[in-house]
Amino acid sequence: MRRLMLVLALTVAATAPGLPASAAPPPLLPVIFVHGSAGSAAQFQTQAKRLAANGYPIDTVEAHEYDSPTIATILQEVYAGLDARIDRLRATTGAARVDLIAHSLGTFVSQGYLNSSAERAARVAHYVNLDGRTAAALPGGVPTLALWGEGDPARSVAGATNVHLPDQSHTQTVSSEESFTAMYRFLRGRDPRTTTIVPTPVAHISGRAVLFPSNVSAGGTVQVYPLDALGRRTRSPQTVPVAADGSFGPVPVSPTARYELALVRPGIATHHFYFQPFRRSDSLVRLLAGRPGEGVGALIETSPHHTALTFNRQKEWWGAEGDQLWINGRQILNAANAPRAKRVIGIFAFDDNSDRVTDLTAPLPDLYAQTFLTGMDVYIPAGGATAVTVAHRGGGLETAILPAWPSDQHRVTINVNDY
Repeated sequence: MRRLMLVLALTVAATAPGLPASAAPPPLLPVIFVHGSAGSAAQFQTQAKRLAANGYPIDTVEAHEYDSPTIATILQEVYAGLDARIDRLRATTGAARVDLIAHSLGTFVSQGYLNSSAERAARVAHYVNLDGRTAAALPGGVPTLALWGEGDPARSVAGATNVHLPDQSHTQTVSSEESFTAMYRFLRGRDPRTTTIVPTPVAHISGRAVLFPSNVSAGGTVQVYPLDALGRRTRSPQTVPVAADGSFGPVPVSPTARYELALVRPGIATHHFYFQPFRRSDSLVRLLAGRPGEGVGALIETSPHHTALTFNRQKEWWGAEGDQLWINGRQILNAANAPRAKRVIGIFAFDDNSDRVTDLTAPLPDLYAQTFLTGMDVYIPAGGATAVTVAHRGGGLETAILPAWPSDQHRVTINVNDY
């Protein structure tokens, strides 16, 4: 029945609004993504690559980031920044309007923006509302696709094309193939050529190194290392500075190689970010970092004897419903530390109390209390190598080996693809 609901929902999306199949497609418009609470451009990385695989120039797909915990006090500043971004994209592309896509808290920001003035709404051709706020009317009168994941099937935006994906979780509605197909049909009036992240012969990556969750610049420099099959660096790094706004790159990369991006800042532990092959150019790379003793980082136990790992995936981890995560041969996900209802996209694994004992009977409460995060007491010895394997619900098995950096001097984040 749920599969039938999905098929019917996407059939509705294919018919409104759009062009007849025989008509020429409308011109490609710039796309701006507005993230949700504790979010960043990383939520839209996969869809940006799918757009590029369907002909969108990479430099016309952007994300508008902000400090989500303080949104109530900075809303007008966020609106002004969105004004400037839209004006710049219109000027550089020659497009009269842009397409706006928002998720969760970002739909509160975007609906408020579109309703704030007729002039603002007039510069937006289409609006996509991803698993966020309902509305009694089209925001700003702009044609709208409202896409909803699991939860109350009565949610809607009145007058919009409302599509329900009842088997998909909150962040998954941003990154999935099904949501991409619905969005593309709405924006372009036809099916995409592909939903695959089509590899390209050459690629460049760029992005921002930012403090989580404020999205302000982390500073420092980024060292880019290609890796061999055993996670070892194969040559000297390309070193690029982090600008005042957190941006870095572009940096040429091989689309088929794995990479480590090391964020180096004076007096702060080096933060190592590990990526699966990028497959094609990516302008939305995000290095989510912190400062010593602040925020989530203050909740992580450190020691010269163990490694601390963070796992990010823009598709929720369901610990008892198909997702599995092995560290050095031990499966660490379960119904207690990553239940479906928690909507976990960030996992912290380290030796709590530095006692060299693993305890997976319950999550670490301080981390579990954070939105979209969980923490697990896992002893991962420092020195040598760490083996990580991910089994995705629905299929797919991936393994990586990386250095077991001691946590008193290093931070480690493993970015897992959501497809």
